[in-house]
Amino acid sequence: MSAPNPGPCKPIFVVGGCKGGVGKSMVALALADYLLQRGEPILLLETDTANPDVWRMYAQEQDVVAETLDLDQAEGWIDLANVCDAHPERVVVLNTAARNHRGVAAHGEMLDRALPELQRRLVTFWVINTQRDSLELLEDYARLLPGAAIHVVRNTFFGTPDKFDLYPTTAVAREIARRRGKILTLDRLADRVSNELYSRRLAVAKALQRGPNARLPLGSRVELERWRAAVARMFAEVLPDELDGVATPGPRAPAQEPRPESATALAAGRPA
Repeated sequence: MSAPNPGPCKPIFVVGGCKGGVGKSMVALALADYLLQRGEPILLLETDTANPDVWRMYAQEQDVVAETLDLDQAEGWIDLANVCDAHPERVVVLNTAARNHRGVAAHGEMLDRALPELQRRLVTFWVINTQRDSLELLEDYARLLPGAAIHVVRNTFFGTPDKFDLYPTTAVAREIARRRGKILTLDRLADRVSNELYSRRLAVAKALQRGPNARLPLGSRVELERWRAAVARMFAEVLPDELDGVATPGPRAPAQEPRPESATALAAGRPA
């Protein structure tokens, strides 16, 4: 799957990671909030149909069109192309399920064929923890999407940035750097506040309301404001150029056949 040159339509931002519990939903809701703060109307596509947390938080928000899709099936990829085509004026935020690498392997070619006509750039934010398996899944994903833009997000829920010392030593880190992808750091939101957002299904802007409409106590709001500012600094490293259509795609690598061990892993399906 390749990333086309930026066109007049808004980009598709994929939040991936394959591994369950790595923090994809947190990055997706942070991305949605950042885009809405910039005044960007968004098309939110939730593919975690078993736990559509981000959809629950943002489906009723202003300037959001929200849909759920099952990308395990070919029909879901058909729907993905159709809904992106129906909303060319909206930035797409696609939150993926834990098992998304299998759907990409089986059906991703459909989106690849649709991208030139959609005139959208495909950009992935790949969320990692400190373990090797999330990097192996990233290697498979990058091989399935040669030439696509990928930025790696270190989720500090799992430790400080220095704890992610394995990633820079890997071949996939060199490949992503060759594609001009960046390493981003997601600041940790206090567990108490994160739990309040998820349990009460609150969009960030709604959770920060003050006065008689306040949904959260003052201390929680202060922590959320701090985290929101940190997240904005993270996304500011890459998103303005992507949104303005001036990001420079890295050189495209030729498509490669999966290595035997990767093919085996994809067939078996690593734990999500």
